[in-house]
Amino acid sequence: MDASTSLKSLLLAIRQYRNNRSALNASQLQKHIEDVSGLKCGRVLFSGQVLPSECLSGLMEVAGDPNTSHALTGSIISLLAQFASDGEAKEALHSSYNFTGTLASIIHCNRSTPEEPLVLQCLNVLQRLTYSVRTQHCASHIHELISFLMQHVQSSNDDIVKACLGLMANLCRHDISVQSHIKSQSNVKAFYRALINFLGHNCLTVVVFALSILSSLTLNEEVGQKLFNAKNIHQTFQLIFNITVNGDGTLTRKYAVDLLVDLLKNPKIADYLTKYKHLSVCLAEVLGLLHNKDPDTASKVMELLVSLCSVPVLRKLVCETVLRPPAPRLQPATRKGVQARGSEPSLALVHWVTSPLDGPEQCYMQALSLLAELFEEAIDSSLCSSAQSFVELLLQEVLVLLQSPDSTEGEQLLKKHCLRAGRVVDFLNCPSKKKKKVVSLCISSQVCSKVILKTLELMSHLRQQMPDMETSFYRILQDQRMVTPLSLAMTSNCREHVQVALRILFEAAPLPDFPSVILGDSIAANNAYRQKDSELSIRSSPASEDVSFVGKSFPMINVPTSGWHACFFCFISNVVVSQLQEKVKDVHMSEIIDVYEQKLSALACKESRLQDLLEAKALVLSQADRLIAQYRCQRAQAEAEARKLASLLKDTERKKEDLQTELNDHLLEVERLKSDSQQLLEHNGRLQEVADQHQELKGTYNQLLTRYDKSEWMLKELRAAHISLTQQAEGLRKTNEGLKLQQERSVFETVD
Repeated sequence: MDASTSLKSLLLAIRQYRNNRSALNASQLQKHIEDVSGLKCGRVLFSGQVLPSECLSGLMEVAGDPNTSHALTGSIISLLAQFASDGEAKEALHSSYNFTGTLASIIHCNRSTPEEPLVLQCLNVLQRLTYSVRTQHCASHIHELISFLMQHVQSSNDDIVKACLGLMANLCRHDISVQSHIKSQSNVKAFYRALINFLGHNCLTVVVFALSILSSLTLNEEVGQKLFNAKNIHQTFQLIFNITVNGDGTLTRKYAVDLLVDLLKNPKIADYLTKYKHLSVCLAEVLGLLHNKDPDTASKVMELLVSLCSVPVLRKLVCETVLRPPAPRLQPATRKGVQARGSEPSLALVHWVTSPLDGPEQCYMQALSLLAELFEEAIDSSLCSSAQSFVELLLQEVLVLLQSPDSTEGEQLLKKHCLRAGRVVDFLNCPSKKKKKVVSLCISSQVCSKVILKTLELMSHLRQQMPDMETSFYRILQDQRMVTPLSLAMTSNCREHVQVALRILFEAAPLPDFPSVILGDSIAANNAYRQKDSELSIRSSPASEDVSFVGKSFPMINVPTSGWHACFFCFISNVVVSQLQEKVKDVHMSEIIDVYEQKLSALACKESRLQDLLEAKALVLSQADRLIAQYRCQRAQAEAEARKLASLLKDTERKKEDLQTELNDHLLEVERLKSDSQQLLEHNGRLQEVADQHQELKGTYNQLLTRYDKSEWMLKELRAAHISLTQQAEGLRKTNEGLKLQQERSVFETVD
């Protein structure tokens, strides 16, 4: 299945899933995502066409939905993470699709479960996506993401800690708004303490991340001055160089180099580095990494060396280390001098300059920038002779890069070829007079002419595809300085050079200001010199004098002394001269001058109008590009806000449903309360009756209680009377008994 069909199926699956978020549609969408991931169609996916753009926007919407399953969201992130290292794709994900905001929103939605694999996946992809890229501070959930990172750098999970620190290092670097936001947080001091504690961590990657964050946040503050003072900075240098040379991997080495590059921007720290006693040894070890086969490592090393060259003292040291002649040593004889010098850093730079175009673009670009810095320093030093011998070796390789690319190569490789060729031309077109002299000694006029014609041929191929290329191409063709390279190529003994010159001449001849007369005279002079040189060669008298014409000097051109080569070149030259001079034959010079003055005046007016139109067009194009960029940014922000509002709307609807259910429950409760209230009122009426009865009973009770009290009082009196009577009765009884005893005693006495 081709890429277009797969993308159409993917878009259909996305729409079906958005219309019905069932498990079946989710599995179908995940299957199509895996199919697209297997096709490796990144170039098509980020081509800016309608179908891929709709697919990416749909994937962003599905991934940013909190209701999407973690498995489906993880599949989408895995697909897009494949392009996080590609420059153009990364820029598109940032500016056009707000992938950073989507990942931040996913982390925000799962902030309560940071141990979830999806959160760690988002953190790792964000770290790759934000490396060396300035994040839009207005992107959605960026503040929440920063708060999450500050909170979880002290997590117990080492993977979470490492991902949070790496992402925080990316966000803080060169972004004043993020730095200000972090410093405004209430827990910033605790965050600083946690970072300082990480400096003693056993993982070098964590140490580098912590140092990078601290340098971004505190370098110009009191905390940073204590951390990076004269006592500690040498240990920091040693740590950075150790990590660069013996780091855990390419990722750690990248951040270590970035940290040192950022520190060197501080003049005080740059001065400390110049006084670092182990700098020469560390620099030699770092240069040894250029022999590494990993282009990412070599690119970061060259970036570090370019940064070191920004300090004059360090640039001199780097230049001496790279271009210093190798010390004599015993080794087996080699057939080529280059092989004997294979371990030199300079040859490693040549290797990376001429590296294949399908490799990282930054690699050969950084190598050219570094070489330009080194030669600027070497020209004015004692290393000039070494530099000149190295330039001879370098130019043999560099000039090959200016040849026309293979037309069968892809569009991306052609673009890279043009970029590298332009940088090579900038490298050769240096401002230093001494460097120009060195280059000119190493490049003959023939080579210069070849370079110019190859460049013009490349411009001819690209003039219809690139804006303003056609105007520049025709303006160069009408420059009188084009006479020398064209005449040398027309009289060259290389068939390819003659064919290139003829193709360019075919383009240039119809132009009104093309110097055809001067070109004809120059070709004739070259032919005359060739003829004279051939005659002298036959007589075994080498020619050594230059031929001059109209103030122009032409170098010696070695032509075969016998055979048909010289005759063929003379024939071509004479034919071209006769064609170019046919228009001016039998015409007086004054008439020619008048005609050309009129043409010049008309062309000057026309050129002025065209220039105005071109400037207006350029202004309109720049405005259009700016508007397009603003539109894309606003569209991404609007889509992010729309997704956020949609999420809020869904949350609101869900809350509304919950509140509606709760309201219905409350209404039922109110009805029950009304019924209970009615029952309570009836019960209250009954209780009121009971209360009335109770009141009556209470009155009766009070009366009875009064009667009871009276009765009790009477009872007490009666009891008292009873007791008194009882006592009296007891007394009477005792008296009676006494009387009875007395009577009985008297009776007995009487009887006796």
